[in-house]
Amino acid sequence: MNNTFLNMASIGDFDPLNLSIPATKVEITVSCRNLLDMDTFSKSDPICVLYTQGIGNKEWREFGRTEVIDNTLNPDFVKKFILDYFFEERQNLRFDLYDVDSKSANLQKHDFLGQAYCTLGEVVGSLGSRLEKPLGGIQGKKCGTIIVKAEELNNCRVSKWFFVPIKIKTVKFWSYLVMFTTFYLLLFLYRFTICHKTEVVKNTLNPVWQAFKIPVRALCNGDYDRTIKVEVYDWDRDGSHDFIGEFSTSYRELSMGQSQFNVYEVVNPKKKGKKKNYKNSGTVTLLSFLVDIEVTFLDYIKGGTQINFTVAIDFTASNGNPAQPTSLHYMSPYQLNAYAMALKAVGEIIQDYDSDKMFPALGFGAKLPPDGRVSHEFALNGNPQNPYCAGIDGVMEAYYQSLKSVQLYGPTNFSPVINHVARYAASVKDGSQYFVLLIITDGVISDMAQTKESIVNASCLPMSIIIVGVGPAEFDAMVELDGDEVRVSSRGRQAERDIVQFVPFRDYIDRSGNHILSMARLAKDVLAEIPDQFLSYMRTRGIKPSPAPPPYTPPGQPVQTQI
Repeated sequence: MNNTFLNMASIGDFDPLNLSIPATKVEITVSCRNLLDMDTFSKSDPICVLYTQGIGNKEWREFGRTEVIDNTLNPDFVKKFILDYFFEERQNLRFDLYDVDSKSANLQKHDFLGQAYCTLGEVVGSLGSRLEKPLGGIQGKKCGTIIVKAEELNNCRVSKWFFVPIKIKTVKFWSYLVMFTTFYLLLFLYRFTICHKTEVVKNTLNPVWQAFKIPVRALCNGDYDRTIKVEVYDWDRDGSHDFIGEFSTSYRELSMGQSQFNVYEVVNPKKKGKKKNYKNSGTVTLLSFLVDIEVTFLDYIKGGTQINFTVAIDFTASNGNPAQPTSLHYMSPYQLNAYAMALKAVGEIIQDYDSDKMFPALGFGAKLPPDGRVSHEFALNGNPQNPYCAGIDGVMEAYYQSLKSVQLYGPTNFSPVINHVARYAASVKDGSQYFVLLIITDGVISDMAQTKESIVNASCLPMSIIIVGVGPAEFDAMVELDGDEVRVSSRGRQAERDIVQFVPFRDYIDRSGNHILSMARLAKDVLAEIPDQFLSYMRTRGIKPSPAPPPYTPPGQPVQTQI
């Protein structure tokens, strides 16, 4: 057994962020144009080094290096970087270029040609998943440009299986078996996480389970040889299920379909250790295996679908006087308030999927100058005809300016801002745009009935709603709107699909003071459902992704060596 893997598996504390199943894997290709020429008698011999940044810390770690290409200022690197892609995370990337002068692996011994920063979301969110950026890092010099291209790997298939066990030996001699199986995915050698349970088949020693589907990314994360463990139990009503045995397989084996290789012995390790003549507790046969290719979230993004992001901020009096440190809207010179933290955490990820980076920003529950009228749908920038702000920084600035001009009042009405975004979503149903509304609030909803009706109406539109509750209030009503358990309904109509995700901000307050990590977790939880909500709309409407722009095919370059 490999000691390296043993050491990884024995670590006691795992970051659940890092154990998440990625949306997919993407392959990154790098090209550069007009690099600096550092050589006297020839052109630079460039290499590209990719660095990634861990969630919640500022440390950059080298991810990999391309090959060196001799004598060119316009390299098209052949070596690819394969990265796990998470829509709900900000995945920072840094590309450093060097002119290689020797065989040394020490980068300090080579000439620095420039660098570029971006996020993986920026790359995949660009038209055709192709991002072009200027290289910088050398004062007073133009360092050329870098072209980063992302291609989704073909590992997002959905597998459909049939399993039938035969000759299962009885555990309780006086009864028939009631059986179910549990599928596990191998993580870090011997840590398994459950990824599927079959239904219970009662009163038979020869059960046949219904066909079931498992996304390949959830089953093996693109590693077709990763171990998959299957456990078989005798089901008991009281939950004390009896373990019959287990077997291991892999996606590659299963994909061979019904064959002699897919008849598995179900072995109970304890019985095998105690009984010399023990062979197995029965066998399990794979009857069939089918792979469906499904379009993915990135197929739509690559085809040009835009994610339109709108912010709505609660300006009701229950937030407290913004001039006082006890207020949820208080602008401390030392750190962002809860509203600004939530806005920045979510907005910085969503903005990568909006090409013009112009975001409508709304407020509700305030008296507006000059006449003091109460509004539940006002533009933070003071321009109702054009409520758009330039980037998340522009939204933040408009929010701060609004705090200085409006009077906090009430009540807490959600339906006007939901209907505001719904009007735009209703006008674009062809799949070219999808709308995400972020509502940040501190209080109990005053227009619950109207809000439910607005959500039911919006559930058939290309939009999702994120609600972040700040402050100490009870948010039972918000949980009711989050239709994970019971779908929202209004006047006898049920929401067509679940479009609301709610989280309380207080669950993400990091006592250690690491607000970066806290906000990364917040963004992850509120955004995790967006791709599936997006896909559910597209699939129910039969909308296919638009064809991606023609792929960028650079001319070939001679490949030399790697350092």
